[in-house]
Amino acid sequence: MSVGRLEHAVTAFLRQELGASVTAIVGYVDILIEDARRHDLAAVIPDLERMRLAATQLSTLIEEAGIGGSAGDASDRSRLRHELRTPLNAIKGYGELLVEEIGQGEQAPLLDDLGKVLDLADRLLGEIDRAIETAAGSPAEIVGNVLQTIKPLGDAAIAHPNRLESRILVVDDNAANRDLLTRRLQREGYRVTSAAGGAEALALIAAEGFDLVLLDLMMPGMSGFEVLSRLKAGGGTRHLPVIMISALDELDSTVRCIEAGAEDYLPKPFNPVLLRARIGACLEKKRLLDELRAEKERSEALLLNILPRSIVERMRRGETVIADRVAEATVLFSDLVDFTALAAEVSPERTVALLGDVFSRFDALVARHGLEKIKTTGDGYMVAGGVPEERADHAVRVAEMALAMLDAVETAGRAAGQPLRLRIGLNTGPLIAGVLGTHKFVYDVWGDTVNTAKRMESHGAPGRVHVSATTRQALGEAFGFEPRGLLEVKGKGSMETYFVHRRKEKAGTP
Repeated sequence: MSVGRLEHAVTAFLRQELGASVTAIVGYVDILIEDARRHDLAAVIPDLERMRLAATQLSTLIEEAGIGGSAGDASDRSRLRHELRTPLNAIKGYGELLVEEIGQGEQAPLLDDLGKVLDLADRLLGEIDRAIETAAGSPAEIVGNVLQTIKPLGDAAIAHPNRLESRILVVDDNAANRDLLTRRLQREGYRVTSAAGGAEALALIAAEGFDLVLLDLMMPGMSGFEVLSRLKAGGGTRHLPVIMISALDELDSTVRCIEAGAEDYLPKPFNPVLLRARIGACLEKKRLLDELRAEKERSEALLLNILPRSIVERMRRGETVIADRVAEATVLFSDLVDFTALAAEVSPERTVALLGDVFSRFDALVARHGLEKIKTTGDGYMVAGGVPEERADHAVRVAEMALAMLDAVETAGRAAGQPLRLRIGLNTGPLIAGVLGTHKFVYDVWGDTVNTAKRMESHGAPGRVHVSATTRQALGEAFGFEPRGLLEVKGKGSMETYFVHRRKEKAGTP
């Protein structure tokens, strides 16, 4: 192992062990300065600024620490310990003076955060000794400690909106860091929840909705990298933006987190202004992506209202010409009798409302019977069974719908106070089905079977379902039939046709 690589690892180790507490101290002192200015407590600001300067010096010393494990002798460790303790003692000294001076007067609101700073400073004194002694140990152990949290997981493990509305989850095992980040973000107007570990974070994300996660990389148990990987592997959380925050600024760590799906990566101690900017950028990006996804969903819903789902999927796979020869299907045409005369007597609004009610009832029947609505033309309504997917019972389903349409029209007429009558024709046979258009798509059917179905409707009778001999044969004996004998049909000659009655035995929904 090269000396440079070892020194880099030891520096990262010290930053990991000490950086969180120093970052918290800087953050609390910044809040103290802001509060002092807000409450016009000018007398305490100079000492608070001295504390912040000392904390910044301490952070710089940790960043520049380069003792090389066993390469560093006792004098190196003693020097580093002294250099780190000097600004820390200044923080404690000024902090204790401020506590004595403040007492219980008007400056008392500052005491709580001052107490947190002093507690962190006391803790750092012990952490400095432990970290430096550990850094003097085995080089392999130090490097392993630093790098263990950025190992990629196995394949099995990884199978700006309005601030008042934005929810952010802060995940960090260090309580001071969680408190500091939470308070910072709450001051910015965000709604903040915190978690002390990876498992807790995943549980919160599964139970609640968040717009952004601030995730510490190096945590005991489940590392931040593992949490990130699990989030990006889940369908429901893949689009949740994550900003990684860590004292570790190794290139490998940054690259792996970005490759795993992190939106951004910030080293500790973070700059509050930079953090604020990146949070804002992430939330704005999420807002735009959410709008794009919503627009895509709206387009999808609109397309599915025009074309069958299976046809849409074929177009997505790259089929440019959709044209199918269907061996057998059943086609239904219906027409509201004398509706043109009725429309001339009532207002356009009433006409549209009445047709809308009737066709909405028909649409519901199409869905219930598993059929395909082809088109509406004026007051006409066209349906097909057996397209685009083949099904053996297409004739039965279309006949059941036809009879239900008669009831639906009668009900709609009573509701509107208008006498409505429907004429329906059915025919069964081969046809061609496909998509027309390049911008305004239409799924349609063609062939002699379609033309004959239209003739069955036009030669039918109000309130009756008129079918051809081929449809009569396809329906078998499940329905009652009334033969009409030979009927001269325009363009077709003499044809044997029938009126369909209800099923002979009551049946459930097809």
